[in-house]
Amino acid sequence: MSQEATAATVADAEVLLDVRDHIATITLNAPQRMNTISGPMLDLLAKTLVEVDANPDVRVVILTGAGRAFCAGLDLGGAKQGSTGMSGASSSTTIGLRDTPPTVLHNMDTPVICALNGGAAGYGMDLAMGCDIRIMGEGGKLAAAFTKRGLLPESGGTWILPRLLGWAKAAELVFTGRTLGGADCLELGLVNKVVADAEVQDAARAMAEEIAANAPLAVRAAKRMMRMGLKEPFDEHVHHVFLQLLPLLKTEDFGEGIRAFMEKRTPNFTGK
Repeated sequence: MSQEATAATVADAEVLLDVRDHIATITLNAPQRMNTISGPMLDLLAKTLVEVDANPDVRVVILTGAGRAFCAGLDLGGAKQGSTGMSGASSSTTIGLRDTPPTVLHNMDTPVICALNGGAAGYGMDLAMGCDIRIMGEGGKLAAAFTKRGLLPESGGTWILPRLLGWAKAAELVFTGRTLGGADCLELGLVNKVVADAEVQDAARAMAEEIAANAPLAVRAAKRMMRMGLKEPFDEHVHHVFLQLLPLLKTEDFGEGIRAFMEKRTPNFTGK
């Protein structure tokens, strides 16, 4: 894909993709039902995430929702009719549990910013938590409402929340199914920044541009190593970081970074 705006899906599709200036914006596009996730939507979102992660022109992804909500969870009406399962797996046979959006998000090397343009509940909260960075509108809310529906956080929440919050705070949030506003989310560290509702997209874009200006191979390697570091002993992890560092020292971007530093100018990284 070129750096020009790219619409990878038709206007009425439930997942929209726009790529420009090394930033891919993926929009959940079912505002009439507050972007609740249907089975086909799961397939399309997962495939779109895989596509942008494999695109060397994309350096940052913004995940957001159309309308007044980010994602109000699974489409429970569809689930009752059998079009999507409790586990979050779609009805399609083309995607397995390991390829659902939260798992794809976890395994992506491309940084992902969640622009929380409204409420995120249940599965939608798991999607938001699966992103690397979260920017929330002051009117937004996070609702871990799983236990209020006879479920549990099935798509990464039980893994992510204890790591973000510590055991006690995560337990309180999950067991009570409590809904949190922007101030509470910021205090707990669930979001990076809370801005005016009208500024969410601009704030996410500004952060994406800041990240995209850096050496993309280095950013991807840093994310990959941070993810590995969650499950490795320190000594083993340092060894793996060194193995990642060696090829970076041979890149054109490393040379450009050094030259730009010496010449006191902004580097122009090419991802090579």
